[in-house]
Amino acid sequence: MSRKMTSGFEELAKETTLYPQEQLQKIRTGNTSLLIGIPKENSLQENRVALTPESVALLVNNGHQIVVEAGAGATSKFSDNEYSDAGAKIAYSTKEVFECNIVLKVEPPNEEEIDYLKPGTTLISALQIGNRKSSYIDDLNRKKVTGIAFELIEDKVGGMPVVRAMSEIAGSTVMLIAAENLSTATQGKGVILGGITGVPPTKVVILGAGTVAEYAARAALGLGARIEIYDNHIYKLRRVKQLLGQQVYTSVLDTATLAQSLKTADVLIGAIRMEKGRYRCIISEEMVMQMPPESIIIDVSIDQGGCVETSEITTHRNPVFRKHGVIHYCVPNIPSRVARTATTAFSNIFTPILIQAGEVGGIEDLVFTHNWFMRGVYTYKGNLTNKHVANKFGMKHKDLELFRAARM
Repeated sequence: MSRKMTSGFEELAKETTLYPQEQLQKIRTGNTSLLIGIPKENSLQENRVALTPESVALLVNNGHQIVVEAGAGATSKFSDNEYSDAGAKIAYSTKEVFECNIVLKVEPPNEEEIDYLKPGTTLISALQIGNRKSSYIDDLNRKKVTGIAFELIEDKVGGMPVVRAMSEIAGSTVMLIAAENLSTATQGKGVILGGITGVPPTKVVILGAGTVAEYAARAALGLGARIEIYDNHIYKLRRVKQLLGQQVYTSVLDTATLAQSLKTADVLIGAIRMEKGRYRCIISEEMVMQMPPESIIIDVSIDQGGCVETSEITTHRNPVFRKHGVIHYCVPNIPSRVARTATTAFSNIFTPILIQAGEVGGIEDLVFTHNWFMRGVYTYKGNLTNKHVANKFGMKHKDLELFRAARM
């Protein structure tokens, strides 16, 4: 009986082999091990590092190898021992770190660091297009580096997670900077940021209605200041009012209205984002000359060229200068003032991305299977692939979609 049943099943199995069969798509099993280098930032302006020791431990536990340059986390108050205990290899040579298949850093690499890169390396860092020259792109393309700008990476809902996180930090910090520079201790106006009973509140003018403006406005309102927000996008002005949960003065960027308002402003926050690869200068030198003496301008968008005509890049060591009697604070990377917080924010974004890259087969596979990550790519195997970067430098570019089509 059992023999007949067995033979019957065998015959049935043989018959099914005659039918057309669908071929299943091959899927990867197991993680691809990534070799990730975390170099020490050598810019005087940079105190952040790309990953915390906790994130390194998580990546190591997922089968990845991390090489951290000695002293990389010192300015963020993370020791080499913490990284070593997390499973990272501590490298005492910058070249060794840049020879990893993936280099993850904050500031764009300089010429010497680009020379250390192996052909075909993936570089994940800031691009900071406002401070770059065409030679930077040429150097990366010569090495056939895949360059990914983390400020261009999007999330699954179209947001820019790195820009958002750093903007939250910058917006919360600018009011602390303003309060410090308005005080008598720093030869400021000698006024409190905000207001107290019987004393008129200080006036804060904010250019832009994005994340920096939202968090700066929250801090200013919490201190009792009177704020005005200007932006050319009505939907942004409406959104920021809803997020703040109260009525605040908002206006489009009308030059005459803005110039009149600045005559009585104590603080001006410039937080206009670059659009389509171009920055906009909103505040003319003449408008600055009309501002009250010892008022303060904080140009948050200085790393993209600035939105105030009188702005000049400054450093954390010498953050301010005076022009026409107005204090200017123009440090490009304000989040670097709170490096440990900013590093944790970076880690919260980069760690899941790297883990996902390992799961799908590597960074290149992640680029071509996830559009939100592909948008961060600006160079790929010797080709400039970002249209806005190409327009800025007057260079030719190739659409990255063409490379994806070639892989299929």
